[in-house]
Order: sequence, then C-alpha cells, then structure tokens
Amino acid sequence: MQCSWKAVLLLALASIAIQYTAIRTFTAKSFHTCPGLAEAGLAERLCEESPTFTYNLSRKTHILILATTRSGSSFVGQLFNQHLDVFYLFEPLYHVQNTLIPRFTQGKSPADRRVMLGASRDLLRSLYDCDLYFLENYIKPPPVNHTTDRIFRRGASRVLCSRPVCDPPGPADLVLEEGDCVRKCGLLNLTVAAEACRERSHVAIKTVRVPEVNDLRALVEDPRLNLKVIQLVRDPRGILASRSETFRDTYRLWRLWYGTGRKPYNLDVTQLTTVCEDFSNSVSTGLMRPPWLKGKYMLVRYEDLARNPMKKTEEIYGFLGIPLDSHVARWIQNNTRGDPTLGKHKYGTVRNSAATAEKWRFRLSYDIVAFAQNACQQVLAQLGYKIAASEEELKNPSVSLVEERDFRPFS
Repeated sequence: MQCSWKAVLLLALASIAIQYTAIRTFTAKSFHTCPGLAEAGLAERLCEESPTFTYNLSRKTHILILATTRSGSSFVGQLFNQHLDVFYLFEPLYHVQNTLIPRFTQGKSPADRRVMLGASRDLLRSLYDCDLYFLENYIKPPPVNHTTDRIFRRGASRVLCSRPVCDPPGPADLVLEEGDCVRKCGLLNLTVAAEACRERSHVAIKTVRVPEVNDLRALVEDPRLNLKVIQLVRDPRGILASRSETFRDTYRLWRLWYGTGRKPYNLDVTQLTTVCEDFSNSVSTGLMRPPWLKGKYMLVRYEDLARNPMKKTEEIYGFLGIPLDSHVARWIQNNTRGDPTLGKHKYGTVRNSAATAEKWRFRLSYDIVAFAQNACQQVLAQLGYKIAASEEELKNPSVSLVEERDFRPFS
C-alpha cells in the first residue's frame, strides 16, 4: 500500500514537470503558424528564419479595429496611432489580399475565402507577436535584408515615421506627415520596426478585410493573445454615400442613379447588401454575447463617436484597460472641430466630426435612400438607425435618424 502511494506521488510530480516544461516552451517561442502559407501556395522560407521572442505576451493588449471601407476606421485608428505606448499598423492585411487574389481561379469561392482568412489570421498572430519578418511572405518584390519600400500606407503609422525607425533631419521628437514619411524616411527596416513594436505595451491593427467577428474566433480564443475587438459600424446609407463620392468609378452606376433619377438595370446591389449582411451577421454574434467574446468585444457606432468623440474614446480606452494618453486627447481636440476643407485626402481625418456623420443625408436622393432602407432593414433596426419616411424628413437635420442606444462592452 505504501509503495502504491509513492508511485502515485512520483507520477504526479513528473506530470507537473512535463506541464511546466511545455508551458515554458509554448510561451517562449514565436507563435505564428506557417502551414497557412503552404495552403495559400506560398513558400515557407521565413518560418525558420523568423526570430524567437521570449518576453511575456500576456503583458500586451492586442487590439483589432474591425471595420469596413468608409466607416470611419481611419479616424478610429488614429485614436490608437497617437498613443505613445501603442504600436499601430494600418491595414497590413492589404498585403495578404494583394498577394492571394491573383492566385484565385474561382473568384470568391468558399475555398478561396477560407484560404484568405487562414492566411490573414496567421499574419495577425505574427504581427501581434511583433514578428514583422512574417509579413515578408506577402510583400512584392520580396524585401532585401529585411528592408522594403512597399509597406502599404506606411505613413499612416506614427511609429514607422519617427525615430528610431525613421531618422529624418529635424528635432528629436519630429513626427512626419504621411506624404513626408514616404519621401523622407527611405527604406523601412523591419528589424528596427520589430524592436520598436516590442518596446511598446500594446499593438493595435486596423482592418477592413475581415468580414465578420466570427472569422476572428480562433484568434480571440488563442491563449497566447490578449485580443480585444473594437467593431466599428456606421449607417449603411452613410457608407454608400461616402463610397460613391470616394470610389467614383466603381460606384458609377449609383452616381448615375442620383444624377438621372432612374435606377440602372445593371446596378450592382451587392455593393450595398454585402455591407449590410456582414454587419448583421457580425453584430448578431456580438449582441448575443457568446462566452468566447466575454471581455473581448465592444461595438462602436461611428455616429456616437462623431457626436461625442472624447467621451466615446474614454469608454473605448476604459474597455481596453489602457490609460488615455494626453497625445490622443490633444489629437481629438485638433481633429474633430477642424475645417473639413483641410481634410481633402480621401482617407484624411481632419473634419468636423458631427457634421461629417450627417453629410450623407444631402448626398443621396430619397429614391436611393428608400432602396437602401428596404435592402438593409434588419441591420438598421439592429443598430438603431431610423427610417427616413419622406424626403422632407431625410433632408431635415433637426430630425435625428440615430436612436439613443447604449451599446455597452461585453465584460
């Protein structure tokens, strides 16, 4: 009996030792997964080359801004880009999309979608680990000695345009504007950029290339990440108006409808309905509050942020558990009450935010608005956007088309 007791004790101690060793190994290594590259038809040349980082990943907060095009995501990205302790990347998944789409032979098939999402998740894992070498698999032409001038919208990242990543002439605290960054910084050294990432406490990434929060479940549940998702939504009618203005050729038929008053027979309605379906699916998941999103998900309406930018930003940072940087507060003051004529760049962020959120009401005809309201009825109701019952109601700015809703974080 005594011998049996000792045997059980020895087995327990051995089990604890094995688990401890596994945990140490698990947390000490860079955790991107390379099989996704093989599935995408790409060489795995960087899997062994990528550096191994040994710091404790749980100390970082990993932030993902989940949005769609022309929903105010560039503005929300700046709320993190301006924070001195946040490493912010603007649309790194552009590189995945740009590399894989030409390889797809079946268009937007379910199989292609799975490959795209798998590759996107692998890249996000690596970037949250500050492993920028993994990005090289999707940069064309490939970087030489880990240097490149092909990072999409590098200038939208403050860290990538300031010392030590960039060393332009001028004062030590100089931060270049986006256009100046591209011209004055030269090649981006990914090794130096990765070091700048590791020196910061948090990593934030903005993307408009992941359709739904369900597509992020594997990342949200990954114990090696401390991922928190900020899902940004906007009135689909406002998104349609903004896209028609910004992407004039792609949305030419919508503009033709506005100009002639007649709906073109070959109008691509999926340019509207896809947004509404993705929003509806994603928001339905978030509002059902599944256990895997507890403490990980916050829904933000662009209109609420535009009307009360400081208050909403404080709520966002409160949800993340990160102190609000004075640089962020100053940026909000300078960029939400400005002259909108200064923000001529299509992705610019200088604007009168409250007025910008309502501008769509005067850029769409009532026929188009009525069509959009019918096509997107479900998601409008989910998100608290009111139906404009007439052209008079649509054009009357004293009539609010946004219900008062309190979308509290799921915590």
